[in-house]
Amino acid sequence: MKTLIKLFFSFFKIGIFTFGGGYAMLPLLKAEVVEKQKWLSEEELLDYFSIGQCTPGIIAVNVATFSGYKLKGTIGAIFATLGIICPSIIIICLIASVLNFYVGNQTVEHALAGIRIGVCALISALVLDMAKKIYKQSQYKKLHFAIFCFSICMLLFTDISAVLTVVAASVAGFIPKLIKRSTK
Repeated sequence: MKTLIKLFFSFFKIGIFTFGGGYAMLPLLKAEVVEKQKWLSEEELLDYFSIGQCTPGIIAVNVATFSGYKLKGTIGAIFATLGIICPSIIIICLIASVLNFYVGNQTVEHALAGIRIGVCALISALVLDMAKKIYKQSQYKKLHFAIFCFSICMLLFTDISAVLTVVAASVAGFIPKLIKRSTK
């Protein structure tokens, strides 16, 4: 029971400070779940995050559910999921109760703009950190770098959806395996 409570409050803490969605949550998840609690390895977290993006639902909830399940099975998944969603429910209820008083308030708009900039910085730092680690571990550095560059170009310069870009990058990741099979 102690672990379940710890699981709930760890994800509750992450849920409180997750502005900007699932991507903004990843640095917090890494700090709490990988470095502090040591419940997951960094590779497991990245795998859960990738799977969470491809499965229906909110990335943060999916990652929390997968993490909780790995740690304590179904009951762990329930506690982690409740932990990640409770702060949002509480905050939304509080904001909804006072929203009309602050619509158009310049101070609030500036604060939210600052939060968005901070979230962009968090995501950028995380992407660079992940890219460095993946690149170091990669057996196919040139191919993986090409896939990365191609994906960035597709996202920045075309109207192709991020989902299709992820699918295309996933398929391209199989190229070395296909080449090995064809040479045997």
